[in-house]
Amino acid sequence: MILQTIIETFPDIQILEREPLSKYTNTKTGGPADYLAFPKTVEQASQLLDWANQQEMPLTVVGNASNLIVRDGGIRGLTVILTKMKEIQVTGNQVVAEAGAALIQTTEVAYQAGLTGIEFAAGIPGSVGGAVFMNAGAYGGEISEVVSEAKILTRQGQIRTLTNHELDFGYRHSSIQDYDDIVLSATFNLKSGDAEKIRSRMDELNRLRASKQPLEYPSCGSVFKRPTGYFTGKLIHESGLQGFQIGGAQVSQKHAGFIINVGGATATDYLNVIHHVQNTVFEKFGVHLQTEVRIIGEK
Repeated sequence: MILQTIIETFPDIQILEREPLSKYTNTKTGGPADYLAFPKTVEQASQLLDWANQQEMPLTVVGNASNLIVRDGGIRGLTVILTKMKEIQVTGNQVVAEAGAALIQTTEVAYQAGLTGIEFAAGIPGSVGGAVFMNAGAYGGEISEVVSEAKILTRQGQIRTLTNHELDFGYRHSSIQDYDDIVLSATFNLKSGDAEKIRSRMDELNRLRASKQPLEYPSCGSVFKRPTGYFTGKLIHESGLQGFQIGGAQVSQKHAGFIINVGGATATDYLNVIHHVQNTVFEKFGVHLQTEVRIIGEK
């Protein structure tokens, strides 16, 4: 009944019912979304939010689902995946990318325009919206250093533009997390550079990533935040946890900071491995490992 209503209200938007989110997450785990929508434009995303608010239906927004664990019970209400909102435009030294655009693709567009500053993100698998949401970073660079502003949709349905200052970036943090806003697009302020040098740096970082990270397996990327004064991977390695496995979820032998799906893992397996790692590292070193990965949904 509700499905029929949503489809009739939004004939131009793909809507699915009881859709397993394991089809979309990078870990290949996660329960079903009651209803799953794929808006293609800012207007459609805004209309979906208004409709969900009117129906008093919870709304969850997901990007590329790369640094995300959806629990096995799935997500109630309406889930919106933004990956069809993926336009990227270049004007002068600015690149404006919609929230669902892949960050990797955004770095490629910048390179093609001869713009430098975002090479560090060449291998980050998330979406632009997710990158702003968590101030993604790698190899000494962070999104906070290159994003000048972001267009957001508040939960009350207002579209606002937040400056870099208003985004209140911190380590794996932005104000988007505090207010549960929805990123619609981001503007990257870059500099003119030498295309050959840009390409060479991007290729170098991708080689480095491939040599150090278990890219051949599904994973949610970096699981834990870096605790002050420590290296997460080193703590996990020195706790003898590499290769530790529950179900199909295993602490990677290649990079201790990653938990990989070696086959048939569930989100519960992932969460059990995470808790075991946290408990073991705390017992051994007295360090609390906080998760970087976003964990949502019902048990």
